[in-house]
Amino acid sequence: MTQRFLPYCRQRLADEPHLAATALLAELVELGYPGGYSTLTRAIRKHRVRPPCRWCGPGMSPAGTPAPERSDDEIRFAWLELADPPTEWGCGGRLHLLTGSLASSGRWRAVLAESRDLAQLVAAVDQVMRGLGGTAPRWRLDRSTAACCAVNGRVTPAFAEVARYYGAVVDLAPATEAATEAAMAADADRDAVLRSWWSSAAHGAGLQAAQEELDRLAARTDRRHRGANGTRATSGAPAAPARTLMDLPTLPFPASVCVSRIVSPQGLVSFRGSFYAVHVDLAGALVEVRQRLDKPHLSIATLNGAVIARHTLAPPGAGLTVVDRDHAIARDALERPARLPRAEVPACQGSRDRRPLSPAALAEAEALRAGPAD
Repeated sequence: MTQRFLPYCRQRLADEPHLAATALLAELVELGYPGGYSTLTRAIRKHRVRPPCRWCGPGMSPAGTPAPERSDDEIRFAWLELADPPTEWGCGGRLHLLTGSLASSGRWRAVLAESRDLAQLVAAVDQVMRGLGGTAPRWRLDRSTAACCAVNGRVTPAFAEVARYYGAVVDLAPATEAATEAAMAADADRDAVLRSWWSSAAHGAGLQAAQEELDRLAARTDRRHRGANGTRATSGAPAAPARTLMDLPTLPFPASVCVSRIVSPQGLVSFRGSFYAVHVDLAGALVEVRQRLDKPHLSIATLNGAVIARHTLAPPGAGLTVVDRDHAIARDALERPARLPRAEVPACQGSRDRRPLSPAALAEAEALRAGPAD
């Protein structure tokens, strides 16, 4: 690309960051551009003509604005398998633990989950980040997670939408990727805490009690990591969350979690440390508990999809027995987990119809028509 066409290209792509190179080429040809498509795209990359999109560019906040004082920090997420959980926890023969650690400081949090499906991954990611105090602009997951498409090895569109909701982008890394010496040391420290925790948690009071003890241990290890200003945190208080973390949305991404439960002889269904009443005649029946992460209630349904109860969600680990005898069951109370609902995030400007040339772009076009040919 000759230099005199660069100002026009910069202006057009500043106006429409997602303008297709083919459309830009058609405009340039009318203005006398002698090159072809490959020459144009190479020049766009070489001269960094295309600016990042305000709405979907890396590290943009959910409001479509850059996060202040952020770096290229990332959160590394990974699943761990916990064998032989207590039978009374109702998790079968295997329990899952999602860990999330900050690459810069080594601070980490971990969340127990009943499965590794996409909805449970979204719920655990949200809980990990709220424990850390925010999100980094980049997430790194290995390719064995539900965020990776088994067909093409890329981030699934559903999980990409989740990351965009939180203002982050996702990198998928192979499990064999080499780690830095500092990261290896931080992971070894974390794994030692997790081994000690699991050896005692497996014989503890319950699933929620195990999660609460894990949260306390993770917060205690914050004292061993550097604070936001690069100095050691004092031994008297945990290090403050790093300034590079971006604020989280008020509500989690609206994924729908679905777990199976057996109704107790008393007509109760357990979920996250509390019990929810159904008709006592259903004792021994297999039901599904469905909860959308951004809603304050849950639904209990039969396996064929009929909602039989709807309750206000108790705080995690509250140990309450919720009996809402006057609850109304609406047909729209049924949240099916097969597909994640779309998040209510600002629409990317690139998704809109083509707009007329701006006055600045028209001025650049006139300058090209009036200028000498190369």
